[in-house]
Amino acid sequence: MPSIYNQTDNDTFIKRINLLSNESRPIWGKMTVDQMLSHCQAPIDVAFGTLPLRSNWFMKLIGKLFKNKILNSNEFKKDSPTAPDFIRTGTYDFETTKAELIAKFSKFAELGHQSIKSKKHPFFGEMSFEEWDKLHAMHLDHHLKQFGV
Repeated sequence: MPSIYNQTDNDTFIKRINLLSNESRPIWGKMTVDQMLSHCQAPIDVAFGTLPLRSNWFMKLIGKLFKNKILNSNEFKKDSPTAPDFIRTGTYDFETTKAELIAKFSKFAELGHQSIKSKKHPFFGEMSFEEWDKLHAMHLDHHLKQFGV
């Protein structure tokens, strides 16, 4: 699994993002490419501590039960559920949203572990730097594959 903290691996993700165009269409799912680019920023914002999310005790319990199963898999399943705060239904400027995602994702390689400001995931609970690494790599890879890149 590539590491978001490794500059070469991070650059590979960014090259894939740059293969997207405003005309890119999903292979599965309902999001448009601009919605996907915005959606992919939300979990990064959670890790950076700029998007605080709360979940109820039941969701935290379920999250802890599924954390290892999800992180030990190599990819997310198509049409996996997402947090309501991550759902995007609006329209976003493609170039601006793409540039924002690239800038945010680049911070993982630039700052390494220091980029992660929140040790707690709202669903999975306590997360190590390695778990954040795998989760973000899997998430972005999932959505880039969704759009064929």
